[in-house]
Amino acid sequence: MLNDKSSQKPKKFVILGQEILPGKGAQLNLDVAKLHTTTPILVPVIVERAKIDGPTVLLMAGLHGDEINGIEIIRRFLRKGFNKPLVGTIICLPVFNIFGFLNLKRELPDGRDLNRSFPGSESGSLAAQFAFHFMKEIAPHVDYVVDFHTGAAQRNNFPQIRCILNDKESLELAKIFNPPFVLHSSHISKTIRESMVKKGKKMLLFEGGKTNNIEEMVVEEGLNGVKRLLNHLGMRSFKIDISKDRTPYFLGESRWMRSPNSGMFQALVENGASISRGDVIGIVTDPYGKFEKKVKAPINGFIICLNESPVVYKGDAIFHIGVQTHIE
Repeated sequence: MLNDKSSQKPKKFVILGQEILPGKGAQLNLDVAKLHTTTPILVPVIVERAKIDGPTVLLMAGLHGDEINGIEIIRRFLRKGFNKPLVGTIICLPVFNIFGFLNLKRELPDGRDLNRSFPGSESGSLAAQFAFHFMKEIAPHVDYVVDFHTGAAQRNNFPQIRCILNDKESLELAKIFNPPFVLHSSHISKTIRESMVKKGKKMLLFEGGKTNNIEEMVVEEGLNGVKRLLNHLGMRSFKIDISKDRTPYFLGESRWMRSPNSGMFQALVENGASISRGDVIGIVTDPYGKFEKKVKAPINGFIICLNESPVVYKGDAIFHIGVQTHIE
């Protein structure tokens, strides 16, 4: 049910130097750096404000430039006009690392991972400056954030929300988002999630799919989750197909399995599958028919990430296994 705040006087809302009046929207730009040719590289920030004040939600993707699924989720959200709230404000940042997106690469041109550069520095590396301007000009205005990611390289993440399971509000928001899996994930130093939580913001990290791909199932999971979240916050009133609801599996811990040998890799289970200790879940072979090394599950759990590369080196991560925990 939508909040009734129509009798309250709207607050002044200024972001990136522009005031957004109640009931209005704007496409603004985060201007951090230029190409070598002096061509400006602008990061579009799309803001839509309702006539009635309420929460401010930021949907962001492309923190890594080759993670396309999240960009497509927000693109489709914008295309359908879902970003126009009835209450509050929705900010969409479809492609944060615009430099990486231009080259379809994870990092910025300086080789740095933007998601290990927060809270940033006004005079630091390019990545640090991107982080600094975000934290100064966008972060103060938001209450909730959904940050969309994918697995790196050929590692395909089954759709999941990562959060701190003992943070009651974050856990509740993860339940509302209703992904297949909710994984306990501690804060990593210098990430955007750590920096935003320190500022008192509530942040959900969505993982789904792999780099340089658009996967329909992942996109649908992301879109449906955002709809549920906005309904819960009273900002929109989307019709939700309850037949697609489920109780997520809550995973209190996870571990990676690594290839025992270099060679050709074949997974024998599907991503998202339940597995039991001792199950043969993959094989690693050599090109010459000399060996076939079985990969057996070391624990009971769920496959939450699968390496889809047909060729691996010894020690490469091939399966990410989540272990279920009980949540009240």
